Amino acid sequence: MMAELVHQKSCKKNLLVTDGYTGEIACSNCGAVSSEKVMDSSLETVGLSGEEYQNNSRVGMKTSLKMADRGLSTIMESQDKDSTGKSLSKENRRMFYRLRMWDRNSRSAISVKSFQKAFTLLDGISSKLGLPESVVEETAYLFRKIAAKRILAGRSTSSMLCATVYITCRLAGIPRTLQDVANAGNIKKKNLQRIYRFIVKELDLHPEAYNPNEFVTRVAKAVGLSEKTERLAFKILKLASKKNVSTSKNPMAMAAAAINLASVMNREKITQIKISDASGISAVTIRDRTKEIKEKVGGEING
Repeated sequence: MMAELVHQKSCKKNLLVTDGYTGEIACSNCGAVSSEKVMDSSLETVGLSGEEYQNNSRVGMKTSLKMADRGLSTIMESQDKDSTGKSLSKENRRMFYRLRMWDRNSRSAISVKSFQKAFTLLDGISSKLGLPESVVEETAYLFRKIAAKRILAGRSTSSMLCATVYITCRLAGIPRTLQDVANAGNIKKKNLQRIYRFIVKELDLHPEAYNPNEFVTRVAKAVGLSEKTERLAFKILKLASKKNVSTSKNPMAMAAAAINLASVMNREKITQIKISDASGISAVTIRDRTKEIKEKVGGEING
């Protein structure tokens, strides 16, 4: 259907031809090429050597949204010769000179440079945070969507990218806090919060809040908590959730408070300062959340 639409717009004749080698659908009358390609579902030819395999393979390099050119680089030789080594005609030399100039100018475009800077930073942040490839690709897609809305102008590329990473983690359910992303991107947490709210509003996104349970194991391992106390912390959070204590609260703060309360109940000597350093939540906030949990579900925990 796509081939017919492109074709009819060009020459109004239904003379489509499929190139079995390249998979392109073109018009035999005017030469217009469809944006769709034919998928070959037959088996790959297995070569005996690496060179034979490359020659027989129908697939090219992997395309990726986290590459500025999506992995579809244009390679144009500087020599004015064709594939057989013969010199090009004067007219073709002028044409390829213009093509090289356009190719060079397209590489130096502001949007391309912005993508190059952003996606180089994305590689570093993803390795620091241990993000899966699917989240990295989704981040690159969301960043391109932001660039298409023309809201990058006048704003820091690194801040916009870090906020995009955090949004993607929230949407994908990957537990990473604002402080984690801010540290990985070397930006201030307050700046990241501001950009995050701006992007969510502009793109009309509604990422769900994290579950405090997702952070318990992380903090528990960092402070050397026993498995028994860790299970008790999960129980405390479950009871707190039933009483709506966790509503509109920082999930990391709730996890830290549950760990603090569980360690006290099991008489494990883990200071609030140590929990604060592991969670990034102030000791004052941990005490406040602990007090709220004890007031609401203290009797049920002991029971």
